[in-house]
Amino acid sequence: MALEEIILPANGTAPPQEISAFIKEANRRADEFYDAGLGLRYPKYIQSDPSLFHSAIVFLQEEGLLQGNVFCEWGCGFGIAAGIAALAGMRTYGIEIEEELVTRATKLMEDLDLPVEILNISYLPDGFEESEGHGGKDLISPDITTPRGGSVGTPQYDGLDPEEVDLFYVYPWPDQEEMMMDLFEAVATPGAILLMYLGDGEMAAFTHEESDLD
Repeated sequence: MALEEIILPANGTAPPQEISAFIKEANRRADEFYDAGLGLRYPKYIQSDPSLFHSAIVFLQEEGLLQGNVFCEWGCGFGIAAGIAALAGMRTYGIEIEEELVTRATKLMEDLDLPVEILNISYLPDGFEESEGHGGKDLISPDITTPRGGSVGTPQYDGLDPEEVDLFYVYPWPDQEEMMMDLFEAVATPGAILLMYLGDGEMAAFTHEESDLD
């Protein structure tokens, strides 16, 4: 398998009122959480750019680049991106390992009547591990050690088959970017797309293409 970058437009589409209102409410709840000092338990939680994320989804939909309608966010936190995906009409899942964030994300979706399923699991399927590598994190799979190359069988999440997902989204730490690309290639099917927020208003997109060697 191989990954091919999708060039996203520099100037995106502004969110409609419904999505702007959702972002405002989600941010209000997140601010309350951190203002209360609860965020000290989750020092790694940093929000990405919701408007930029929405613009990227609109572009992928309007250009017909998505082969289906299933969305999954790795490390969804309060579920802001997951909620935006649901409002954009996608069948949406969020994966979050921290139980308290899962509770808050689930309540947000329930209060706003959004059909988002938040799974309290790791974004690493059973048998996968994250390790320190040269210059960043490495992905260790049950069968091979990446960087990207080779088959790892059929990874599974409890509550979601990753082969059904058409669009993955993640905001990785800088030393996790390559690992997340490896993970995407390991679990996604050809034609799936990975959106990855890189910080500072930069979003990247990759599609999972079948190489000539497969």
